[in-house]
Amino acid sequence: MNPYSDLTDQELIRLYIAGNNPAFTALVYRHKNRIFTTIVLLVRDRSLAEDIFQEVFIKIVNALQSGHYVDNSRFLAWAVRIAHNACISHFRKANQRQSTIVTYNDDLGDYMEVTEHSQEYRMIRAEVTEEINRMLDRLPGLQREALILRYYADLSYKEMAQTIGISINTALGRVRYALMNLRKQAGVENLVSV
Repeated sequence: MNPYSDLTDQELIRLYIAGNNPAFTALVYRHKNRIFTTIVLLVRDRSLAEDIFQEVFIKIVNALQSGHYVDNSRFLAWAVRIAHNACISHFRKANQRQSTIVTYNDDLGDYMEVTEHSQEYRMIRAEVTEEINRMLDRLPGLQREALILRYYADLSYKEMAQTIGISINTALGRVRYALMNLRKQAGVENLVSV
């Protein structure tokens, strides 16, 4: 059993700052899937996402060690903001766009599945995932970004607005229009949910 599993993010951060490195490891494992998924969806390239993911955690370590983290009980939102900014910085430098490839498996998905599913289930899920990726790619960039931050990074609308630098109403609107566009696409293409 992990001795750190019952501790809050803030308790883990305090332990890490006090010199307990395994506490930081526990914090990383707690949030790595959600942060990595967010980066993959934003940059649309898994190998690039791995590089940015490492860069993000280096920035997090530096910020924690230098006292730049404010204990606001929302470590994940803070970390996702750092990840978002790292992705934006990459695009400013590279000024390129690549195709999204996302697979939902144990090392990328948000949750590990306890039971094994039939081959048919896995094939259907892979097809649905591929179709969702195509639908996400057809969304306008700002709507796509808002949807990723809201549902994959699990940010509140307020946190999303702060991360992107927009008003809460704009964040709400972008997510609303993104969902409307996805529903339109799903209706046209008769996508069946699994």
